[in-house]
Amino acid sequence: MLEVGTKAPDFTLPDQNGDIHTLEEYRGKKVILYFYPKDNTAGCTKQACGFAERYPQFLEKGAVVLGVSKDSVKSHKNFETKYTLPFTLLSDPDRQAIEAYDVWKEKKNYGKVSMGIVRTTYLIDENGIIVKAMDKVKAADNPQQMLEEL
Repeated sequence: MLEVGTKAPDFTLPDQNGDIHTLEEYRGKKVILYFYPKDNTAGCTKQACGFAERYPQFLEKGAVVLGVSKDSVKSHKNFETKYTLPFTLLSDPDRQAIEAYDVWKEKKNYGKVSMGIVRTTYLIDENGIIVKAMDKVKAADNPQQMLEEL
């Protein structure tokens, strides 16, 4: 996991509509950058819907929410449509941001070891500096925790 106080790595990734985003374009805003394993799974859906429910409050506090997974642009579009998600989902099949933010790790699930995304959330300030880093977050609690951090 990246250290609090360090500069957040920039990235160039497509969103659920195929538009390209970089971290640099959000300079001047607080960014909640959350990494999640997979669209349409129970935990990831809880987390995304939690951010969606609170999205107006995040905007009031001058923050944007960006979700990142390895899923395709098409998968993200379906996920956004199904749950009416009001924020940006970034597709990172080549793991550009996933590896830059050190969230691609060995995971154990029912005794089976595999590589995957460890659910992690970063709060990045208006100058691109990481001010909060949380790994192994609980999907259902994370949106409220991040709102409280702002």
